[in-house]
Amino acid sequence: MKKLIQITFIFLATLNVLKAQESPKEEDFYKIITPPIPEGIILEVGGLTTMPNGSLAISTRRGEVWIVDNPTSRTPYFRKFATGLHEILGLAYKEGALYCAQRGELTKLVDKNGDGKADVYETVYQWPLSGHYHEYSFGPKLAPDGSFFVSGNVAFGDEEWWRGESRVPTRGWIFHITNDGKYEPYATGVRSPAGISMLNGELFYTDNQGDWMGTGAIFQVKKGGFMGHPAGLKWAGLPNSPVKLTEKQFFAERDNRQNKDANGRAIKPENTLNETPQFLYQLKEKYDMVQLPAVWLPYGVHGVSTAELILDDTKGGFGPFTGQVFVGDQGQSNIMRIVMEKVKGEYQGASIGFRSGFQSGVLRMAFDKDGSMFVGETNRGWGSAGDANQGLQRLVWNGKMPFEMYTVKAQPDGFEIEFTMPVDRKSAEDLDSYKVSSYLYKHYPVYGSPQINLEDVKIKGVKVSDDNKKVRIVLDGMRQYYVHKISLEGVRAATNSWSLVHPDAYYTLNNIPDGEKLKVSELKTTRSGETRSGSTSSGVSSTGSASGSSSATKEHVSPDGKGKQTAAASSKAPTWAEIKPILEKNTCLACHAADKKVVGPSYQDVAKRKYSNEKIVDLIYNPKPENWPDYATPMAPMPQVPKAEAAKIAAWINSLAK
Repeated sequence: MKKLIQITFIFLATLNVLKAQESPKEEDFYKIITPPIPEGIILEVGGLTTMPNGSLAISTRRGEVWIVDNPTSRTPYFRKFATGLHEILGLAYKEGALYCAQRGELTKLVDKNGDGKADVYETVYQWPLSGHYHEYSFGPKLAPDGSFFVSGNVAFGDEEWWRGESRVPTRGWIFHITNDGKYEPYATGVRSPAGISMLNGELFYTDNQGDWMGTGAIFQVKKGGFMGHPAGLKWAGLPNSPVKLTEKQFFAERDNRQNKDANGRAIKPENTLNETPQFLYQLKEKYDMVQLPAVWLPYGVHGVSTAELILDDTKGGFGPFTGQVFVGDQGQSNIMRIVMEKVKGEYQGASIGFRSGFQSGVLRMAFDKDGSMFVGETNRGWGSAGDANQGLQRLVWNGKMPFEMYTVKAQPDGFEIEFTMPVDRKSAEDLDSYKVSSYLYKHYPVYGSPQINLEDVKIKGVKVSDDNKKVRIVLDGMRQYYVHKISLEGVRAATNSWSLVHPDAYYTLNNIPDGEKLKVSELKTTRSGETRSGSTSSGVSSTGSASGSSSATKEHVSPDGKGKQTAAASSKAPTWAEIKPILEKNTCLACHAADKKVVGPSYQDVAKRKYSNEKIVDLIYNPKPENWPDYATPMAPMPQVPKAEAAKIAAWINSLAK
């Protein structure tokens, strides 16, 4: 009998451990619903806004405006409000009328006779265009006084197709249209400002990775500000320009890298390893008008094509994050949560994952009166991780509390993290539950930047609050201006031993706050010595090169990357079940699938190239976008992938070759 009781106890304990390990995921709290859309309606969504009566207004890249009545019901009613417009990438409602940013003008749409269709298309202001395909216009966004802000995408060079250009005023600018229809240039230095947004009466925008933009980022926009891309400086000398930085001043600080080969052809600038990097903050230290990102978004982790920002004003209808900000990503078809604070007068904060799995690229978001979030999606010409080319979906909270980092705030000696529910004190006081590293991006004319100067940050100790809702992490080696990746893989919830739904936060530390530092006597410094489930090393040295051991045998690789396979190739390749967690952790599945084209080529197509394992590993760290000219979004270097894992990925890819 005693033996039976012991066996039963062990069995129950095992069940409890297994139950504790089965922590819920995103989809267990937020459900994606696809409303019924009438056949024949193609919603390549460029703009969304909720109207005072609860109807949803949608603008499309095809130049249509739709009104959806009863949008959250099982039978929403779609009616076409306007048509014949030019690539509408934003929509706003003001005093009974809809306003949209066409490619070349701000247009007011009015239904005068009340038949549910616009019968007045009024030009509020028309701006110049060169005719280049990439001259998108985003907005409008309503200012507190009822005026409008619009942002203008740069064009690309003819021969230098990679280089952003401002061929006419407004390209590379954020500009203001006053209530009496006048144009005012407002700020410049933008490249692809798809996410112009108004948050609590303050203007923000998001930019996309490209030349002079190391990765996606969120900026507050101040009049006369410069955000880093030089194209718009071409017009900074105009009499009505508030921007006082000149092209001459900028290029005295930065090399434009406009080099030609022996035949006189332009050479596309590429990242150079071990060069002395330059950073945007260095330019700010010399010129006050330079604006640093409030938040850098890690490329390939939290997006590849940053889209709109939206403030949660649902008063709890969308979960515990009222007052916080969400940002969509068109390329990875996902949404991140942004926690910002003001330190020494400047915004800064953290990007945290939120919800993935949308059917197409997330471009626009709008909250319904019931607290759910409408998500407008598009893919055409831009590529996305979702399967569909377009769509309208709705994200609904089920009322259950997720275990998440609620806020992340900078402290004089580290960070304070508040959670949505109490933490298990034992796990939270174990230094092995945490890992912190920091890095930054180059400011140069190359398309995107790897994470460089990456270093692990020593954790000196932690302090858990009396109510178990907050943790102070005290660090040795915080770096101003750097992104700090804070990983809490080992922290568990107190009541159910859940792990965090999203254990990583990426905090952009523009300023280190003043204040009192914690005393050593207040800190817990114990380590369990356990390797926490899911925790990973950065795998990158301070110079940005891959580090870590590899089971793959080194070999000489022929110039085309083909030839004899390494020893790892001859061993048994990982199975899908074994490789999937590695691909997910390193965000590979955001852009690639095993058997179909997504943002990047399928792994089967890569396998057909017959690269050696060693060559695939090298391409993970040093991609060659020119090898895949049919893909619009170039792959960024992925130095954060540990070499042993890169070798496994390579072996698995080559196992797909038929």
